[in-house]
Amino acid sequence: MPRPVTLFTGQWADLPLSELAPLARRMGYDGLELACWGDHFNVQEALASTAYVKSKRALLESHGLKCLAIGNHLVGQAVCDLIDERHQSIVPAHVWGDGSPEGVRQRAAQEMKDTARAAAAFGVKTVTGFTGSSVWHATYAFPPTSQAFWDKGFADFGQRWTPILDTFEAHGVQFALEVHPTEIAFDIASAQRAIEAVKGHRRFGFNFDPSHLGYQGVDYVKFLRTFTDRVFNVHMKDVWWGRGDGTVGVFGGHTSFGDPRRFWDFRSLGRGMVDFESIIVALNDIGYAGPLSVEWEDSRMDRVHGATESAAFCKRLDFPAAAGAFDAVFDKDKQARVGG
Repeated sequence: MPRPVTLFTGQWADLPLSELAPLARRMGYDGLELACWGDHFNVQEALASTAYVKSKRALLESHGLKCLAIGNHLVGQAVCDLIDERHQSIVPAHVWGDGSPEGVRQRAAQEMKDTARAAAAFGVKTVTGFTGSSVWHATYAFPPTSQAFWDKGFADFGQRWTPILDTFEAHGVQFALEVHPTEIAFDIASAQRAIEAVKGHRRFGFNFDPSHLGYQGVDYVKFLRTFTDRVFNVHMKDVWWGRGDGTVGVFGGHTSFGDPRRFWDFRSLGRGMVDFESIIVALNDIGYAGPLSVEWEDSRMDRVHGATESAAFCKRLDFPAAAGAFDAVFDKDKQARVGG
């Protein structure tokens, strides 16, 4: 069967779920990947009230929608980050607390453990999200940066996330890191290093999103073929690069999305440069049967128009894997067995 096409709700958190759910259905989606902000999915309410969980499920079902993953990117970001004033705007008040950096990191870790518990209570087996990183600021290696310095960052990640992943294990839920600049893993090499840092923990895997790899020059199809058993979720998002006016490079020039000077920018599905045909082939080859979750971002386009065309794009593009080799019909022995 074709994979379900879902919509990640993080960019729609200004709409209450009661409005977004029927809209998503009209736009052609089979389900939602609920973000843990806005009113879409509240971790603490899910833990405190079975009625809350049932009401969320009932709302989705009344519109013919599934939920196969929830996303808690914003809180996950704070687990390993060097905390500053920007984090106050993205984490819940009870996670921010008094704003002391280590306190924020510890409360964020607890919230991610609670997210695993809430996902299990909701009947969802995958949580997507970010991890943050204590060494992202040193990505460009000046002042001269030793491997020992980066080792400390990965060790910090392993120390902070292994207990979180153990909670995921206890509740039968997997964590899918969206490999992304500012996270502990942002390309293939750093993703391999992250796996090593958590000693190959089986609950640690990836939310594959090619839009964060392509403009960096990372082979996103190779990513799929490298981490065949750790692709837990797929975000469908497009991007173009090399389209600016030459004044802004790959680091963004401190410009905002949509600035025409930018070297790269996110685009509605099918309007960028990502080779989604090769991605679908690779997903079939590695046996991925999960959702294709549209994370819609395009600063130049009306979002309802864009999300609608993106759902149609995914359904037109996707196809089930072959049941057998196409040339098996030419096997004379098999023909004889069928005929006999």
